[in-house]
Amino acid sequence: MKYEILGEGLPYVVCNLQSGESVITEGGGMSWMSPNMRMETTSRGGVGKAFGRMFSGESMFQNRYTAENGEGMIAFASSFPGSIRAFEISPGNDIIAQKRSFLACEEGVELSVFFNKKIAGSMFGGEGFIMQRFSGNGVVFVEIDGYAVEYDLEVGQSIIVDTGHLAAMDSTCTLNIKTVSGIKNKFLGGEGFFNTEIIGPGKVILQSMTLSNLAGAIGSVSPSSN
Repeated sequence: MKYEILGEGLPYVVCNLQSGESVITEGGGMSWMSPNMRMETTSRGGVGKAFGRMFSGESMFQNRYTAENGEGMIAFASSFPGSIRAFEISPGNDIIAQKRSFLACEEGVELSVFFNKKIAGSMFGGEGFIMQRFSGNGVVFVEIDGYAVEYDLEVGQSIIVDTGHLAAMDSTCTLNIKTVSGIKNKFLGGEGFFNTEIIGPGKVILQSMTLSNLAGAIGSVSPSSN
């Protein structure tokens, strides 16, 4: 499969498939395609994996698009202003991403639910109890809200992230919870009680905008809020 990511702040990815090649997306994910792309709805792994995808913020069923009788083209557009990143997944090289970030992938990539083992930290750290894991073999396209910022963390190196700004990370990274110090800071600082600490080694991708922040900004200037 060959692909090209275009569109800058309102991105989309165009995938060009050889005859017989397939690409996977969730229901409603296709934006446009050539007429020789055949769609098949599938649970991809049975009911158990379908429920796992549902808990990670995606549809239980996915659509497989296959090029028939020659080369085919299919495009997937982001649902939110921001970025689309392509990750090359291979055995032992998994990616952990925020809920609802999956856009599309090659046939060999598997989407599953990722439970943060530090439940208390997950509940209060802003990234949620449940995230997504991409494993297997192939390319996966992930949506990132706003602009993507990358950091390569060394062993033991960490970065503190405000609620919701973690887009994706290597599975070698770990998450922790950091409590904001000081009573006045907690109640008057506007940053909440907790932050998320990401500890290396591995790559971390942060996002400059979150859906909740955008909704809050729009709500503050809407007529109903005045």
